[in-house]
Amino acid sequence: MSNEKVKQANEIIIGTKQTVKALKSGIVQEIIVAKDADDRMTKQIIQLALEKGIRIEFADSRLKLGKAYGINVGAAAVAITG
Repeated sequence: MSNEKVKQANEIIIGTKQTVKALKSGIVQEIIVAKDADDRMTKQIIQLALEKGIRIEFADSRLKLGKAYGINVGAAAVAITG
């Protein structure tokens, strides 16, 4: 295994559109979805994650999820890659 792969850090992708793109590309290890996000926004993300066997976690709120990942606005979904 090359040193580059060992040193590769996890990346955080914030937002529903970017999370869907990442899920479709197969680079996501886990997703976090805000419980208070609109179902229309998160339904596709959850469905894709289930189809691909990706772990799904839930955050209490969009605001808490956004703040946890360093943004001052709410986030409906976050993808963790690596």
